[in-house]
Amino acid sequence: QVHVVESGGGLVQPGGSLRLSCAASGRPSSSYVMGWFRQAPGKEREFVAVSSWSGGSTEYADSVKGRFTISRDNAKNTVYLQMNSLKPEDTAVYYCAARSRTALAVTVHDFDYWGQGTQVTVSS
Repeated sequence: QVHVVESGGGLVQPGGSLRLSCAASGRPSSSYVMGWFRQAPGKEREFVAVSSWSGGSTEYADSVKGRFTISRDNAKNTVYLQMNSLKPEDTAVYYCAARSRTALAVTVHDFDYWGQGTQVTVSS
């Protein structure tokens, strides 16, 4: 069992930045693939970014490429999502997820453990 907890959400103006954190605990979470997803009101949960256990392989949704960066500190069992140049359409609840296999994945059903989410609101 892996337990993940997100933090760092909040209200930010368009063009601003936020860094989300995801603390993982439980089984050897440093070997897990970690991902970020988001869900806006009335929409399905969608993929944002994913990182291999080493951080050497990452993938991003087209909508966030060049603006968001996923990184991880395995010594701290923590994954980060640095979000720059935020837009109103980035407003959503952001979820951290862990996958107990080594291959990267980008769909909700491929992840085994989920946090409760943290709200990100981009508005002037």
